[in-house]
Amino acid sequence: MADARIRVVVVTWFPGHHLPELVESVRSSSAGPVPVTVVDNGSTDGTVEWVREHEGPLLQLVETGDNLGYGGGANVGVARAGEEWVVVANSDLTLDEGALDEVLAAAERWPRAGVLGPRILTTEGRLYPSARELPSLGRGVGHALLGWVWPRNPWTASYRRERGEPREERAGWLSGACMVLRRDAFEAVGGFDTSYFMYFEDTDLCERLGKAGYDVVYVPSAVVRHHGGASTSRDLVGMSKAHHDSAYLYLSRHYPGPAWLPVRVALKVGLWARYQLSRRVTRVLHGAEPTRD
Repeated sequence: MADARIRVVVVTWFPGHHLPELVESVRSSSAGPVPVTVVDNGSTDGTVEWVREHEGPLLQLVETGDNLGYGGGANVGVARAGEEWVVVANSDLTLDEGALDEVLAAAERWPRAGVLGPRILTTEGRLYPSARELPSLGRGVGHALLGWVWPRNPWTASYRRERGEPREERAGWLSGACMVLRRDAFEAVGGFDTSYFMYFEDTDLCERLGKAGYDVVYVPSAVVRHHGGASTSRDLVGMSKAHHDSAYLYLSRHYPGPAWLPVRVALKVGLWARYQLSRRVTRVLHGAEPTRD
């Protein structure tokens, strides 16, 4: 097998039937070889057995022995990669034909790129806002309060960069559902911050890469399809809590010290109230009971 330039790292936790579809799609995403490393965080749904059955030069398994979270699992996979580029991807994705070659071509146009992200579409073909502005207090409050009831409000639209046609450009941060990382840059900033068990680890990483002088680049000519919810649907309320906890962790770190204590308190109270609302909505819509609080 010729030396690969790029490797896909997939973090799995009860991925269901999606993982084989992703692995199959990787084969047509590049003209060159693209090995896949599956980092499993403790699945007992047959995932480990399936990977073992199909292991070979282009498919390897790493078992963490525990649920390290998304960023923690990704760090384990990237640490074992020797390729120049590493794709960190959700298990419920499929890559369009030539998608990774499109990203590698864009990397040649952006020699300072530390991370690039493709256009992410839902299974219905709708654009998922995968290139966003970094959250600020103003955008965050407006989006959190109005995003559900008024999706087109100016704060959400600004944060999600939904105006205009997608074009190749710098972004504040890219969705962790599919990130193409320059391995040297990833290692230079210390990888994902494992303080974030789920959510906002991608935001935090992109911000640190930007501060270190690397470009964060959106590449809409590369397309992936996101089925969504393969793992998070097992615990909708728990995932909502993780999202709100991570949002507080990310935002509060930007307002340290005694002078900003009132802001941190307001953030904590506001995000707690939003989580309680989301919990009730989840129970009504899905009949879900909290499994982690």
